[in-house]
Amino acid sequence: MKLAQPTSKVVSEDDVVAEIRDGMTIGIGGWGSRRKPMSLVRAIARSDVKDLTVVSYGGPDLGLLCATGKVKRAVYAFCSLDSIALEPHFRTARQAGTVSTLEMDEGMFLLGLQAAAWRVPFIPTRVGLGSDLVERQDEIKTVVSPYADGEELVAAPALPLDVALIHMHRGDRRGNGQYLNVDPYFDDLFCMAAERRFMSVERIVDTEELAAGGPVQSLKINRLMTDGVVEAPHGAHFTECVPDYPRDEAFQRAYAASAKSDEAWNEFRARYIDVDEDEYQQAVSA
Repeated sequence: MKLAQPTSKVVSEDDVVAEIRDGMTIGIGGWGSRRKPMSLVRAIARSDVKDLTVVSYGGPDLGLLCATGKVKRAVYAFCSLDSIALEPHFRTARQAGTVSTLEMDEGMFLLGLQAAAWRVPFIPTRVGLGSDLVERQDEIKTVVSPYADGEELVAAPALPLDVALIHMHRGDRRGNGQYLNVDPYFDDLFCMAAERRFMSVERIVDTEELAAGGPVQSLKINRLMTDGVVEAPHGAHFTECVPDYPRDEAFQRAYAASAKSDEAWNEFRARYIDVDEDEYQQAVSA
């Protein structure tokens, strides 16, 4: 008897963007300026999609989408370029009031993703007690323990996503994904918190090679967590994707400098954003 061949989930960046509608909530994996699905972010930046809510341990993903007018609301624990403390384009949008925000502690953000993955409305925690996160944001509420202790706790709200976007080092055509550095971040929770999940990878390999390419715990993303896989060599640029490549610090400085004026941004955008991904990769490698 001939066994059925596994279904391929390979898609393109444009296929992913076609799944995104105005007003959706999208979660973007990675951490700061580390292993972000930037080829997917650039594809969204080139599109007509608007009024997005972006949920992210923020970096240039959130900044770039703010700069291109795609973001209506940001839900984040921080927004940093790591070696540059504050993401300049997000800072501009935040100070100008062009995006609304829900600010969360890193741990509260994690619990929000976990709650969405578990399909519960919140997870109780002590994180945030006594802070402005609770005092100044009506969306973050407290609950009283139903047990004898009667303790007041923060109800970390679930962060359900319409679409999740992540980037991994390796993947197969079936949608399994592997990280090869020391930190998996929380890409699995982003996927489990979302209705639709798309993963870009540096390289698509056979499943056998994927399984042999690292320890079992590196296979953080299984095929039940993904709806599409994009092969995107250098797709996390300019964020780091170690061991495949480090952060492009020179390009990151140029990106940050583009926030200094409308003229600087327009020049940067014309050269690096309003072009397709092949042209972008050629421009940054020149």
